[in-house]
Amino acid sequence: MSCGAPETLFEDPSDAAGVGGNRDADDLARFFDVSLDLLVIRGLEGRIVRVSRSWQTALGHSPEEMRGARLLSLVHPDDLPATLESIDEVESRKPGAPVLGQINRYRHKDGHYRTLEWRAQRVGDRIYGVARDVTDRMAAEQALRDAKAAAEAANRAKSDFLANMSHEIRTPLNGVIGIADALARTPLSQHQTEMVDLIRGSGTTLERLVSDILDVSKIEAGQLDLECRPFDLEEALEPLAVMRARAEDKGLEFRLRRSPEARGVFLGDSTRIRQVLGNLLSNAVKFTAEGRVSIDIEVWSDDPEGRGDAHRLAFTVEDTGVGFGSAHAMRLFERFSQADSTITRRFGGTGLGLSICRSLVEMMDGEIEARSTPGAGSRFRFVLPLRRAGSLADYDAREPAATCGAIPDAGTALRVLLAEDHPTNQRVVQLILSSQGAEVVIAGNGALALTAFETGTFDVVLMDMQMPVMDGLTATRAIRDLEAATPGRARTPVVMLSANAMAEHQAESLAAGADLHVAKPVTAASLLTGIAAVTGGSAH
Repeated sequence: MSCGAPETLFEDPSDAAGVGGNRDADDLARFFDVSLDLLVIRGLEGRIVRVSRSWQTALGHSPEEMRGARLLSLVHPDDLPATLESIDEVESRKPGAPVLGQINRYRHKDGHYRTLEWRAQRVGDRIYGVARDVTDRMAAEQALRDAKAAAEAANRAKSDFLANMSHEIRTPLNGVIGIADALARTPLSQHQTEMVDLIRGSGTTLERLVSDILDVSKIEAGQLDLECRPFDLEEALEPLAVMRARAEDKGLEFRLRRSPEARGVFLGDSTRIRQVLGNLLSNAVKFTAEGRVSIDIEVWSDDPEGRGDAHRLAFTVEDTGVGFGSAHAMRLFERFSQADSTITRRFGGTGLGLSICRSLVEMMDGEIEARSTPGAGSRFRFVLPLRRAGSLADYDAREPAATCGAIPDAGTALRVLLAEDHPTNQRVVQLILSSQGAEVVIAGNGALALTAFETGTFDVVLMDMQMPVMDGLTATRAIRDLEAATPGRARTPVVMLSANAMAEHQAESLAAGADLHVAKPVTAASLLTGIAAVTGGSAH
C-alpha cells in the first residue's frame, strides 16, 4: 500500500523539545536507521516524508532518494487497484476499527519486485506505515502449495493406475479361475480333476498376490477405507471351513475353540476381519508340517449379554510349525519381510501378508501380537474393540437365514442380460449359467446393453464396469432412468461384475443404481449367490 509522513520531522529543535528533547529526537532517528522492518511516513497527497534505512537494504532505494517521491510509483501495476483500495481504507478508517493488512509488490532499484506485507494507521494528516519483506515466505508457501498439488495429482494418478492394473490383471485372471471352476463341475477323470485343481489353486494364489499388492498401495496412499455396518460374526468366520480342509489335506489336526459369547451381530468391517483371520490361518497351515493348527475365538466383555458397548473380539491362532526366534520377531510385521531368508525359499510368499494384517488391525483400533519358539510353533492374536448391533437374546431368537448356492427353480429359465466386452469373460458367465438352465443374452458394451434392455425383458442384468462406447456405470444409470420414465415397468436387479475391486468402485456401482457388486475373478459360487441374492430367491 502507499504511505506518507510530515515533510519535516524533528528538524526544528522546538519540535524535538515537544517530544522530550534532543535525546528523544536522536533515539527516533536511530530507530529509523536500525529498524529491520520498512518504516515510512507519508502525507495524504501520497508523497514520502521519511523512510527507514532498511528500504535501501530491502529494495535498494536510499532514504534520501525516496524523500518527496510518490510511494505508488514503486507498486507493481497489477497490484495498483488493490493498493488504492487499501489506501482509501486506511485514510477513512474510523477510530477503534481493526487495522487491516495488505500484501503487494514493490519494485527494487534493479528492476525486480519484492513482496511486502503492510500495516498502516492515520494520525492527523499523516499516514504511518510499517512493512515487512515476505518475498521468501510467500515463495515458500507457494512452493508448498505447488508440492501439495503435485502430490495430490500423483496420488490421483496412482489411484488411476491401481484401478487400471486391477482391471487389466483381474480380467484374464477371471478367465482362468472362472473357466477352471466351471470345468471342475463337469464329469472329469481323476487325472483331469488333479490338473484342474492345480489350475484353480494357482489362480487363487495369483489373485491373493494381486490383492495384497493393491492393498499395500492403498494403505500407503491412505486410500483404504473401512466399512462400519452390522454383520453376523459368522461372516467373518468364513475362512474356517476352507482352512480346516487345507489342514486336514496336510494331515494336520484342526481345533476350534469358541466361547459361548462369540456369536451375534457386531458393527464393523467383516471383510477386513475375515482377511486378517484368513491370512493368519493360511500362514499357520503353510508353516506347519505336522501336529495341529488351532483357533480360539472369544468376546471379552463386562456384560456377557451384550447390552453394553465395551466388547473386544479376540482371535488367537496357534500352530506347531517352524516358529521363529526373538531376533526376527521385531521385523515380522514389516513389509516384504519374513522370519528369515530360508522361509521364502522353503515356503514362498511376498512377506506382505502380516504387514497388511497389522495395518488393518490398527486401522480398526485393535492390537496384534505374535509369540513363538523356533521349531515348536507360533501364536498370533489380534483383538478388536467392537460394539454389538443387538443383544444375544435377539440374535438367538432370529429366524435362520436361507443359504444360496444355486438359482432357485421358478418353473422357467432365468433370463439374463450380460453386458461384457471381453470374449473370455462372456464365455465364463455362459458356462456357469448354462449349468443352471439360464438364458443369457450378451451385449458387447453398455450402449448395446441399453438397447437390448429397452426392447427385452430380463430377470437380472450382469454389468461389467469398464467397457468401450458406454461404460457400466453410465449404462446402469440409463437403465434406471428408463425404468423411471416407463410407468408400470418393474425394477430389474443389476449386478456389477467388475475387476475394479477397490472400495470406491464398489460405492460407485451402488450409487449408479446397481444392487450388488461382485468382484472378478468370478466363480460359480460368487455369481450364483449374487444372482440369488438380488432376485430375492426367485427367477422372477
